[in-house]
Amino acid sequence: MKKLLPLLIAALFALAPVHALAKASRADLVTKVESCEAILQSFQRDPRIAIPASVLANAKGLVIINQFKAGLIFGVKAGHGVIMVKQATGRWSLPVLITASETSIGLQIGANDVETIYVLNDDQTARLLFKQRFRLGVDAKAVIGPKAAEANNPDYKVIDAPVLVYSKTAGVFAGATVKAGYIARNDDDNAILYNTRYTLPELLYSNWVQPPAEVQPLMNLVQSLSP
Repeated sequence: MKKLLPLLIAALFALAPVHALAKASRADLVTKVESCEAILQSFQRDPRIAIPASVLANAKGLVIINQFKAGLIFGVKAGHGVIMVKQATGRWSLPVLITASETSIGLQIGANDVETIYVLNDDQTARLLFKQRFRLGVDAKAVIGPKAAEANNPDYKVIDAPVLVYSKTAGVFAGATVKAGYIARNDDDNAILYNTRYTLPELLYSNWVQPPAEVQPLMNLVQSLSP
C-alpha cells in the first residue's frame, strides 16, 4: 500500500486542471480523434458491449469519451472526447472535440482507464453544449443502454431515454463515492484542429468547414454504423 501512494498522488496531480493550460498541438488533437475511432471500433467488435444496430439507427448524436481515473480519498477523472450529430440531411457531422471531467469524494483506491459512448436519442441534448457544458444524468436523463448480444432476445425492447450509456473499464478501481461530472465544449482545441474561428454549434450543424483527412475515418465509421 505504501508503495502505491506516491504513484496515486502523482496521478492525481497529473490530472489536475492546471495541466489543461498547456496548449495542445494539432498532432495531439488528431491523436485524440483517432483514439475515439478506436474506442468505437473496439465496442462494436465485442457483442458483450456492442451497441445494437437498432439503437444506432435511431441515434441523433454520439459522444465518445476516453478518461483516466485515479483516486485516493478525492478522485479525479479527466479526459477528452468528441461529439457528433446526425444532420438534417442524414449525414453525420464533423467530430467536435470536447472535454470530460468527474470528481469523487469518498473512500476509494486505484486507477483505471474508462471508455464511454453516449448515444443521444434526441436533438435537444447535443444543443445543451451551446451553454459551454452540461451534466449527463442531471441536465439530460441517462440510462445504461442495451447490448447487441441482447438484441436477439424475443423480449428485447429499445429503451426510450434521451441518453443511452455504454462503458468499459481497464484496470482496477474500488470504492464508495459521490460523483459529480460533466462534459464541456472545447472551442480552443477545435480552432487548432480545424483551423477555423467557427465554434461547436457551427461545426456540428453546418457544412462550412470541410473535414480534414485525419477525421474522415471516424466520420466514415459512424456513417456506416448509422446511415
